[in-house]
Amino acid sequence: MEDQAAPAPSGSDGTIRVVAAAILYGGALLLVRKRGTSAFMLPGGKAEPGEHATETLTRELAEELGCGLTHAGVALLGRFVAPAANEPGRTVHATVYRGMLDGVPRIGAEIAQMLWYDLDRVPSDGTGPDDTVSVPLAPLLTRHVLPALRRQAGRA
Repeated sequence: MEDQAAPAPSGSDGTIRVVAAAILYGGALLLVRKRGTSAFMLPGGKAEPGEHATETLTRELAEELGCGLTHAGVALLGRFVAPAANEPGRTVHATVYRGMLDGVPRIGAEIAQMLWYDLDRVPSDGTGPDDTVSVPLAPLLTRHVLPALRRQAGRA
């Protein structure tokens, strides 16, 4: 994996800069929901001063899921900008890597819930009668990450 500098620190201008992992297993994407929030998102987070992107991912995945990424096959999925899911008026600038976990994920740190989201599922508007259909997703996922992963998998 190419180790790039992590994004610049989050700013007072409303930007939230993060590094995140798109982890796929059996056609499903690992999503997390942090405590006190409603939308599911990718695991990852903000860089500490001086951290490179891979260091941020390693630290965040260890804190949030108790495991790491296998470094073989980790690749940049893209750099995306979207409205923040849980902080109105703020914007997320995300560097997203695709990879596989080294270990079995378990809920840790600030994570309240974890789920495997089927890539073939159509995002719901939240009005469906079945909770398995009505999973609130962060705009970063619906606008950028899911379409990019589906294109790569030939499901677009």
